Amino acid sequence: MRFVSTLDPFNRGWIVAALAAVTLAGCSAAPAPTAGGSQPANKPAVTVRLGYFPNITHSQALVGVARGDFQKALGTAATLDTKVFNAGPSVIEALFAGQLDLAYIGPNPAINGYVKSDGAALRIIAGATSGGAALIVRSAANISKPEDLAGKRLASPQLGNTQDVALRAYLAEHGLKPKDKGGDVEVIPTDNPQILDLFKQDQIDGAWVPEPWASRLIVDGGGKLFLDERDLWPDGEFVTAHIIASTAFLKDHPDLVKAFLQAHVEITLWEQQNPDQARQQANDQIKKLTGKSLPQAVIDGALSRMQITYDPISASLVKSAESAYTAGFLKTKPDLSGIYDLTLLNEILTAKGLPSVH
Repeated sequence: MRFVSTLDPFNRGWIVAALAAVTLAGCSAAPAPTAGGSQPANKPAVTVRLGYFPNITHSQALVGVARGDFQKALGTAATLDTKVFNAGPSVIEALFAGQLDLAYIGPNPAINGYVKSDGAALRIIAGATSGGAALIVRSAANISKPEDLAGKRLASPQLGNTQDVALRAYLAEHGLKPKDKGGDVEVIPTDNPQILDLFKQDQIDGAWVPEPWASRLIVDGGGKLFLDERDLWPDGEFVTAHIIASTAFLKDHPDLVKAFLQAHVEITLWEQQNPDQARQQANDQIKKLTGKSLPQAVIDGALSRMQITYDPISASLVKSAESAYTAGFLKTKPDLSGIYDLTLLNEILTAKGLPSVH
């Protein structure tokens, strides 16, 4: 397991060079496996490089890596290599640099990666989680309505990540601006563990974070729920995490991608049917990755605000893109017409007698 550090996701010169690396990586990829999952004689096995977070919102990744489901699905045709990240922009940097093939990630970094590469770098191939994000505030901060956020210090996991964009969009909708846009709300992009420390030290007044960090701010930090993000979306459904694939890898190795997605769908169905076991397995993997498991109250609170799914909930992506544009992370309104490739996912769902998604 390798941990990847966070770099500046908005260095355009670096991105251009990284995209060149993606192109070269695609050209030099190992041969696709033969039918039946075996590799041609005297050919090296393909390495499938998977990125994900040690977060409950990436529960299928946690469970699938821990139990070996993904490696079993890939068989002898490929070796799974996993990398753990803290936030989405870092995942996009790694994908641009040719270091990742598949990843669990939030919507806004995926949009940014797609737009900045002119649609060349990635495709969304399945959903993972709906819901599971909230704005938590300190009880002593006297925040009970949107107007009370004026003059406050609020944190998000990373500049330009999904919750950062959601926070800035929420402020804009209520006539507020962050300080870097001429307003009086200080938005502080900070890694999730540091957000919890700052919250406990009364150094911030609130934070818009994914689970389980929202529940940790409540249970460990004594905070209170100000806004469950589900309340902002039709039917309470919005994409928090989905799976992206490097376009080059998807083109060169569709059989491996389909095998991976087969495992993802089966894990999702198993989690939906066995929530207690899924909770425990995910929590065990979080302990392995971070050194500490989640308290029962934290994981229960987190799962109460999220839904495990393979549906990408594509309609919610458009609003996320508009919010990223409004927040200044996209210079033009993006054309996302080619960002999805759900062909392999729908083949799997059809074979299982399940409704297709779009």
